[in-house]
Amino acid sequence: MAWFSKKPRIATTPEPIEAPSRMQGLWAKCENCDEIIYRQELEKNLNVCPHCDHHLPWPARARIEALLDPNTFEEFDKELEPQDPLGFTDTKKYKDRLKSTRKALDENDAFISGVGRIDGKQVSLGCFVFEFMGGSMGSVVGEKCARVFERAHDLKCSAIVFSASGGARMQEGIFSLMQMAKTSAAIARFRNVGKPYISVMLHPTTGGVAASFSWLGDVIIAEPKALIGFAGPRVIEQTIRQKLPEGFQRSEFLLEHGMIDTIVARKDMRDKLSQVLSLLG
Repeated sequence: MAWFSKKPRIATTPEPIEAPSRMQGLWAKCENCDEIIYRQELEKNLNVCPHCDHHLPWPARARIEALLDPNTFEEFDKELEPQDPLGFTDTKKYKDRLKSTRKALDENDAFISGVGRIDGKQVSLGCFVFEFMGGSMGSVVGEKCARVFERAHDLKCSAIVFSASGGARMQEGIFSLMQMAKTSAAIARFRNVGKPYISVMLHPTTGGVAASFSWLGDVIIAEPKALIGFAGPRVIEQTIRQKLPEGFQRSEFLLEHGMIDTIVARKDMRDKLSQVLSLLG
């Protein structure tokens, strides 16, 4: 048998036992200051630690509900589900991983999209669900994101995307990488409308998502201390064999070097978006 026709041997390791989440139960623990916080108090504060102002993960649907005018969000493309075009298997079959993740999160994929209003101004928006396979971008995520801009083009309204992703989804190979070009092309068509595209980068925004539509916003906003970049700091350090500057690839570092327009705390995000839409929309 030729060497290239042999299946590679992949050492199997037992599935890791998941440690109890810091966000489960009545109490939560801040990952920055280690303070114990009553969950209801944390949720009222938009999942921002009241002791150190650290921005903890915030569910996508809670974010959308808090930022949009009440009862104005209309979701689209919820029925779209990713397939397994490559029959990919690592320690687990990709189709099985999708099935278990869908069941756990009650989401079909890592992106929610629709139309809503902010202070009465119509917007087409999308938001990543980072809990779904690290917010990785597969063919469905890319398609739904592209439709955010296509919908904004048809409605002649502004577009907003909240990005939180580990990058392209390796289980879909080239089908995933194609989404970088697809979303960028959709943005190019949307430019003809003359409405703004506001890109909001959350923690983390990396890989193919950062290398495509996330950096193409007319206005680029980031949450405090968000990790933003293509490759992670450890990968870069191992590649160039140099120590990186303190805070490298964090929002504050990028703002200082002119890579983003502003940093906005979660409690101020709705007002800032409304202001930008009033000025540019």
